[in-house]
Amino acid sequence: MKHTVKKGKKAPKKLLIDFAAEKLNSPKLYAAQRKNTSGEKKKVIILGGGPNRIGQGIEFDYCCCHAAYALKEAGVESIMVNCNPETVSTDYDTSDQLYFEPLTFEDIMSIMEKEKPLGVIVQFGGQTPINLAVALRKAGVNILGTSSDSIDIAEDRKRFKQMINKLGLLQPESGTVFTFAEAQKVAKELGYPVLVRPSYVLGGRAMEIVYDQELLERFIKEAAEVSGEHPILIDKFLEDAIEVDVDLIGDGETYVIGGIMEHIEQAGVHSGDAAMSLPTYSLSPEILKKLREASYRMAEELHVIGLMNVQYAVKGTQVYVLEVNPRASRTVPFVSKVIGVPLAKLATKVMLGQKLKNLKFTREVIPPYVAVKESVFPFNRFPGVDVMLGPEMKSTGEVMGIDTDFAGAYIKSQIAAGQTIPKNGNVFISVHDRDKRDIVFIARKLKDLGFKIYASGGTAAVLEKNNIPAKVLPKINEGRPNILDLMKDGKIQMVINTPSGRIPRQDEIKIRSQVILYNISYTTTICGAQATVNGMERLIKKDLGVKSLQEYHKMKCKEVK
Repeated sequence: MKHTVKKGKKAPKKLLIDFAAEKLNSPKLYAAQRKNTSGEKKKVIILGGGPNRIGQGIEFDYCCCHAAYALKEAGVESIMVNCNPETVSTDYDTSDQLYFEPLTFEDIMSIMEKEKPLGVIVQFGGQTPINLAVALRKAGVNILGTSSDSIDIAEDRKRFKQMINKLGLLQPESGTVFTFAEAQKVAKELGYPVLVRPSYVLGGRAMEIVYDQELLERFIKEAAEVSGEHPILIDKFLEDAIEVDVDLIGDGETYVIGGIMEHIEQAGVHSGDAAMSLPTYSLSPEILKKLREASYRMAEELHVIGLMNVQYAVKGTQVYVLEVNPRASRTVPFVSKVIGVPLAKLATKVMLGQKLKNLKFTREVIPPYVAVKESVFPFNRFPGVDVMLGPEMKSTGEVMGIDTDFAGAYIKSQIAAGQTIPKNGNVFISVHDRDKRDIVFIARKLKDLGFKIYASGGTAAVLEKNNIPAKVLPKINEGRPNILDLMKDGKIQMVINTPSGRIPRQDEIKIRSQVILYNISYTTTICGAQATVNGMERLIKKDLGVKSLQEYHKMKCKEVK
């Protein structure tokens, strides 16, 4: 088995000159090369996710590996291109050939010239290969699956907006800018808060929710550094909305939803960091119908061949399209394990020309159990870092909890992610003013479960008004023992602390940093606190129990017609 070519063997100068002369738009360049002559085995190149970094999920590697396995089953030679030594896709026995090379246009074209494959799969490596799709196609490379033009529609802000309007779907109001002056004008028209994000980035890098002009100036500068020559995107941020992810597979004729996942945290947390439930746990049948209809219409419009991911925001009765990715998403491994259908494998076979009808996957499967995806964070490796989540991705992995109900599945996911879930002891609560009404119900349940409550002055006053006893702790610089002292002494088993704003107070950062140091259970959102406390009640009152994934898959699932 060949594992690599020597670094530095690029395409000959004559070939590169040909590219320039033909302005990188000749589809004939590889037409002759793709013809399978002399009975040689057919080859397909799979582009991986590139080097290991925060924001580059290992979930994409799962998809690349399943693509290699599917190609093997189909009798096609798999050629993996990836440069991450910590992945399974770069193991010597995963693919037939491995090129341990950077994911750049020049390196891929060198490999294309040497191997002369039938085509290239760009769907499984995340954003990195997708960004190369148009340039590769212009150079005559055969992109397997969804066309590079459809990919460009989803990536190009203007073309994407035209598609949304054509289909009669809703999208948050938005604008594109290059300067702070332009950003001021757009933000004023949209109204604060707004979501600022650079173009063509991975993991929500430099993405921020902005509530005023002062923060806008700061974050526009950061976004401009990351975005480079590309425009900065400004969207109206939908507060208190529920985010939803939909994974779908299509063969150009038949489209099937793999799973609809409801985020547990409200809108504003990157989908790679958010906890998600499959099936959804609070959305109405009417909303689910809208989500399905919108997903199918966009898949048909983009003529999806392979996988597609859509991110929505649900606010009231309205469903807004946030983003469409005509590729595998981070949630594909999770959905595949929950429903017992290897979506990445099926998608690879679809790209080779097979139909979903022949593969016997034509209807959405809704499991009779609940699975929760939770993210794993590297905070214990970064002393003093704030654990608050936002639009920029911070997680480095994920786990799954599965049970017959949501509370059991959620608390299993927290335990799997490394949280120490208490069954008794003391809880410290300090929340933002907007969360004080909701925290009353959570605190009452904690009291009923036998926990003693400590709180900051403002939060304690609200709890006392609602007949929930709470011991007031002084601010960190105003007296002792304070919350830091109690955590250090092992007297606090759980912390509920929602941030006071996008630029948090130093006291909050110290509290949230210390929970990591002493491995204390914590949550920074009201939705997360509610789910955690409900899970704690389940943990205290009923044994969680253990079943294998195969046992869950044997349970009769519901199919959506």
